[in-house]
Amino acid sequence: MEHPVPAPPELGELEGLAYARFLPDVEPRAGVVILHGAGSAKESHFDFARGCRADGIAALAYDARGHGRSDGAFGPGAIDDALAMVELLRSQAPAIALRGSSMGGFQAIHAGARDPSLCAVVAICPAPEELLMRHLRSDEPLRFRCDVHATREWLATLDVHGAVRSFGPRTALLLLHAHGDEQIPWTVSEELFEAAHDPKRLLVLPGGHHRSLQHDLELQAESRRYILAAAEGRLGAKG
Repeated sequence: MEHPVPAPPELGELEGLAYARFLPDVEPRAGVVILHGAGSAKESHFDFARGCRADGIAALAYDARGHGRSDGAFGPGAIDDALAMVELLRSQAPAIALRGSSMGGFQAIHAGARDPSLCAVVAICPAPEELLMRHLRSDEPLRFRCDVHATREWLATLDVHGAVRSFGPRTALLLLHAHGDEQIPWTVSEELFEAAHDPKRLLVLPGGHHRSLQHDLELQAESRRYILAAAEGRLGAKG
């Protein structure tokens, strides 16, 4: 049986960052910037981006520096890069969210703390600084280009728990974590949930592993529903 080939995204480059943009046929109801994990690439999240497009959400996935087709090495400019992608998409959607997994979840949370206009942050098994630091100090070879010295110094200045407490009053938080995550304990998301203000939601799923939730179709749909509800002001606000 033949299946229709999905329409390709618009490919582009901004300041050395390679991106793929998925625009719906109608006026977007919201927009989302997608941040991949360490050693991954934007193409790993095209399934989520296509689902966004089908639901009327503009989606932009990009390669972090040191990954895929983007220039340079991963380092202290990672949050600035995420915010640059937000600005690129902002003119095409009424409200912008971030969706990141693992290292991408770490970046999404810190970017959310710096841009109070974001409607939502969806973080899947987000990595805290201490675990990223431990990985850089280990003997395990990195699967991406990284300015290790600068990144270690930068990570020492950050606090993901403080970042989530600094979200704008209307920035909603959705945390997804697999109970069986072998790399990042699910309790990290539980602690972030406790630190965050409303609106917020935490879903800890039984079993699974570090990458099992990213491509779960039901959870992808739940993430899109949450983003739309936040964009349309249906989740309430702090205070």
